[in-house]
This record gives sequence, structure tokens and C-alpha cells, in this order.
Amino acid sequence: MYGYYMPTMYWDWTILLLLPGLILGIIAQAKVRNAYSKYSTVPNRRGITGAWLAQQLLRDNGIYDVPIEPVAGNLTDNYDPRNKVLHLSGDVYQNPTIAAIGIAAHEVGHACQHHDGYAMLQFRNAMAPVVSISSHAVFPILLIGMFVGSQWMLDAAIILYFLILLFQLITLPVELNASRRALAAIERGGYLTQDEIPQARAMLNAAAMTYVAAALSAMLQFLRLVLLFGGRRRR
Repeated sequence: MYGYYMPTMYWDWTILLLLPGLILGIIAQAKVRNAYSKYSTVPNRRGITGAWLAQQLLRDNGIYDVPIEPVAGNLTDNYDPRNKVLHLSGDVYQNPTIAAIGIAAHEVGHACQHHDGYAMLQFRNAMAPVVSISSHAVFPILLIGMFVGSQWMLDAAIILYFLILLFQLITLPVELNASRRALAAIERGGYLTQDEIPQARAMLNAAAMTYVAAALSAMLQFLRLVLLFGGRRRR
């Protein structure tokens, strides 16, 4: 019988490994919400809304088959590569603010990645269905493996979590690349003045930090699973 399979052994010193990711995640969420709160109240001098900018940037890049639709909530903006739809939250869609410009341009960056066949985005999109299944299955399999003392189930849980980690690591360069595309497009098109561009950059950098935090958290969780369950230890 392998003693560490009891659930109580999941609560040991290794839980401290998760603290850096947790702390960074809290800081990242606070920064992005503070940045959004700040720059969503700062009008841009051109009077450009997020929806108008998104339409212009799509046309600038020769993309004419991606509709722009409003979506409920705050910071819910996204590009759906399956249906080729760009969703903008209400404030971003209709308001002429610095935050609206930065967020809309970032989502257009994803549409441009899709249009250009950006390899990392294609890889992430291909992994998404598998990772969705993994994220729902990994902890039930882990808990069952702990209760019944099944090493193969624990190994399976580690493999499933590795897929989640890989997805997070791939997501990071995809998001950073979308932000770089966004800033370059804004500056190239003159949609913001030179003194407004650093404000848009600050907004996008704050958002990028959340993806760094997610990747770090996934790495530390994976390390913890390997340390706890990656090898057989007899009583």
C-alpha cells in the first residue's frame, strides 16, 4: 500500500509552492482592474470608440469577414476563432476612451493572428478542446487515485495537468503578440496621439500580467503534483 495516497497528504509543506502564483495572481488582477478603472474614464482625443477602431483595424489588415458584436459584462472582450466573431464589452464597444482603444486593438490582434495563420494561436486553438476535458477530469481522477491508491490514476492526473500547463505556456506568447500587434497598429494608424500611446501600453501590460500569473500558477501546481504523486513511496 502506498501511504501518500491518503487525501490528508495533499495538505503538506508543498502547498507553500502555490503561494507565489497566488500572490502574483491577486496583484495582477488588482493591477488590471485598477488600470481599466483609470483608463476607462480617460477619453481619447480622437473621440474613437472601441467598435469603430476595431472595424478600422480589421479593414487595415484586409479582414472583412469578422463581425463585431457587443457582449455583456466588463473585461469580457474576446475573439472567437471558431465562429470568427470579435466580442467587445459594452463600455469598450461604445465609449471613446483609452481603455476601449487598447482592449479593442488587442482583440483585433487575435483576429489578425487567425487571419495570418499565426502558429502559436493555431496550436492553442487545437489544444483547447483537449484542455477543456483535462481541466474537468484532472482533479476527480486525482482524488479517486488518492483514495484507492492507484498509481496509474495519479500518473494520468499529472499528464492531464501537464496539458493544462502547456496550454497556459502557449497562451502567454499568443497574448503578448496580440498586444504588440495592437500597439503597432494604433501607432501606425495614428489612432492615438503620442502621449496617449503609453497609457494604452500601460493598460495592455497590466492585462498581460494576468497571463504571466496564470502560467506561473500552473507551473507551480504541476511541480507540486509531481513532488507529491510522481513516484512510488512505500510505507
